[in-house]
Amino acid sequence: MAPAAASGGSSLPSGFSVFTTFPDLLFILEFVFGGLVWILVASSRVPMPLVQGWVMFVSVSCFVATTALLVLYMIGAHGGESSWITLDAAYHCTAAMFYLSASVLEALATIEMHEGYIYKYYHENISAVVFSYVATLLYVVHMAFSLIRWKSS
Repeated sequence: MAPAAASGGSSLPSGFSVFTTFPDLLFILEFVFGGLVWILVASSRVPMPLVQGWVMFVSVSCFVATTALLVLYMIGAHGGESSWITLDAAYHCTAAMFYLSASVLEALATIEMHEGYIYKYYHENISAVVFSYVATLLYVVHMAFSLIRWKSS
């Protein structure tokens, strides 16, 4: 299978075809799992404010940017220009790196809060770590297929 066929073509979809092409279908899952990370970190106790501040910044920023890109793709704002393919690849590379750093830091904050915190907050942070790594995986997969689409454009 050619790389262009594996990534759903060498152009960005518009309209509801965003929900039918593979790498762009991941926007929905990134939106859901990124939102879960945001909600869980916001509702838990904060043992390390600077670390969890970075996690909140990454999750909120990626949530907003993913939502904005999804809406822009749906309304066809890209107009088929190749610069949007470059933007898509660059965004997903940046988001994958940011989410990986946020996931590692959230895991560190969760390990540090094992002693002396209420068990409920510890479980919330464990859930945030799991969903953060799932979001990281989604962004990495989307990044790989965006880079394939970028290379074939």
